[in-house]
Amino acid sequence: MPEPKMKNVEQLDPNMKLQGANDKDWQWSSPMEKPVQISGLPWLAEDKIYRRLPQNPQWPLPPAVDSLANCTAGAQMRFATNSRRLSIRVQLAAPASMYHMPATGQCGFDCYIGAPGQQRYFSTTRYDQKETEYEAVLFDSDNTELKNITLNFPLYQGVKEVTIGIEPTAELSAPPQYENGGSVVVYGTSITQGGCAARPGMAYTNILSRRINREFINLGFSGNGKGEPELAHNINQIPDVAAYVLDYDANVNTVEALQKSLPEFIRILRVDHPATPILVISRVPTANEFYDAPAVQNRLGKAKVQRDTVALLQSQGDTNISFLDGAKLLGDDYLESTVDGAHPTDLGFWLIANALEPVLKKLLA
Repeated sequence: MPEPKMKNVEQLDPNMKLQGANDKDWQWSSPMEKPVQISGLPWLAEDKIYRRLPQNPQWPLPPAVDSLANCTAGAQMRFATNSRRLSIRVQLAAPASMYHMPATGQCGFDCYIGAPGQQRYFSTTRYDQKETEYEAVLFDSDNTELKNITLNFPLYQGVKEVTIGIEPTAELSAPPQYENGGSVVVYGTSITQGGCAARPGMAYTNILSRRINREFINLGFSGNGKGEPELAHNINQIPDVAAYVLDYDANVNTVEALQKSLPEFIRILRVDHPATPILVISRVPTANEFYDAPAVQNRLGKAKVQRDTVALLQSQGDTNISFLDGAKLLGDDYLESTVDGAHPTDLGFWLIANALEPVLKKLLA
């Protein structure tokens, strides 16, 4: 009996067809140049590369963190234009490679249009996921109004080069300014980094950036944000910080390791930022807890360490530190909002952002 043959979906559905930008004239610009503004990469002006930590750090980085810092999670480029069309050219460090995360989230860009607080999703780059270079049209319309554009960078891949294309006669101008008061620095895990969002704009730091008009700096390091003091020293170099979020519980294997790392991490941050709000978040539950009682005890033990650490610091006079129980972030049916029993889907990230938004707004008020 002959095996059934499946045609390429692009042959069956024209809406799935890839579209390049070579059939029209374009004015190409580097986002490294004004008036485009890039956020989420604190060392960009110094190192001139798309990287989340310094290229030559004063405090040496763990090798895995050094590598993951090249992933551009949380980075955004922002500008305004009256162009009727917008395209993007991208050179990645490597092709898509993850089995449980779409290539659009790992290696793609997505586009939002609108002023702060009013950004609406519009499109995601379409490209051949086997390639490391691609060109994609983000919109092509008859609209000549001035549009505020936010493009979210890939979450789990490095970007070597990127340029944006608009009509040759169109204007390119600066975006609206962020609210005064500084950026929000979020340090944590693979979930913080955005695994496994379907597209970059659905990482919870990017969702929050659309609801709170501030720069969000995503320092999630998949499996490797473990509260090392070297990371705290490097994070301490970021200027004008409005709040820190410490969400690295899931990367620390034992209660004892967290008990050792967390107080020291906070102590280092407090050297230069004695009054900056710090929010400590415990990890979300995972599927294995249904059948693994020690896993439950491990999570609860680490949550107690974080709660007790915060309570002790508060009793010593630190009124700008607080604790949030991560078990409540995804709600009662939390496993339905995960890809693999641990990493959120877009729904999961939406639920996390919903839970964090009022907490952060109160801290930033």
